[in-house]
Amino acid sequence: MNLWRTAADLARIGTPGAIATVARVRGSTPVPSGTKMLVGAAGRLIGTVGGGCVEADVIAAALEAQARCRPALVTHHLNADLAGDLGLSCGGTVDIFVEPLVADEAYVRVLEAAAEAESGLVRTGITWDAGPVKSFERLPADADRGEPATLTRDGKFVVERLVQPPRVFVFGAGHVGAAIARAAAAAGFRVVVIDDRAEYADPGRFESGIAVLAAEVEAALARYPLAAADAVVIATRGHRNDALILERVATSPAGYVGLLGSRRKKAVVTKGLTGAGVPARALKRVRVPVGLAIGAVTPEEIAVSVVAELIAWRREGV
Repeated sequence: MNLWRTAADLARIGTPGAIATVARVRGSTPVPSGTKMLVGAAGRLIGTVGGGCVEADVIAAALEAQARCRPALVTHHLNADLAGDLGLSCGGTVDIFVEPLVADEAYVRVLEAAAEAESGLVRTGITWDAGPVKSFERLPADADRGEPATLTRDGKFVVERLVQPPRVFVFGAGHVGAAIARAAAAAGFRVVVIDDRAEYADPGRFESGIAVLAAEVEAALARYPLAAADAVVIATRGHRNDALILERVATSPAGYVGLLGSRRKKAVVTKGLTGAGVPARALKRVRVPVGLAIGAVTPEEIAVSVVAELIAWRREGV
């Protein structure tokens, strides 16, 4: 669920609510900067800022911000006891900015712009003496990711850099491909499922928010040119289809390319594509078998292993 969109909808109709944003972190903390939580009149609606007593205090601050129509900056020092409760090896400090939702047209437009933007910069004033202080600036789609959220040096603004999550292209809408698509979407990726069989590439088989395309690989790549921030998972119905797709995507800019199958399949497909002129360097980067080695068997287990590896790639851990 798009937190920005939900917040904009609530603010526009005057429903009480507040947004909590992790504005700055120092040391070990349960969540990174930029993490957001939407709080309604009865408590948390979407997201989390770490759980436990930190979240309880932030929800209380959010309810107060709603009542007073004033923002607040909440600072938590995670001492050894609190860090242990949160499962941390050491303590740190987290600054969380809490802002009430306001039925102000300019304010709502900023929320709506953030909800729709591919990338952008949101600046929010810490103090609202004469109403909400919030602005949005569009950034190029390939803008540097930077720190998701920071406090300005003078402490007067929270600055957030908005960047869309990576796209995951799943070629193959069978049982395994569909399970991977659903798991990737649940993990926060933007997902596109592609299959040349219209009965499988049926949007009705997938949750809203997952794009579905019935097309051959050539048409799919023309519709969706791949970029370095994209991931490709190939899980079609057979070696031949896998090889056709891999031939096109192995040399693409995609930052992650994975192929469902065994090491033997990798050897067979690699040999054929090498003979077809695909550079060995391009094939070497392909992850086969795709996913973490957890002994996965069922489509759902395979999806967990694949998406776990995608998360590690997204977090630059592998």
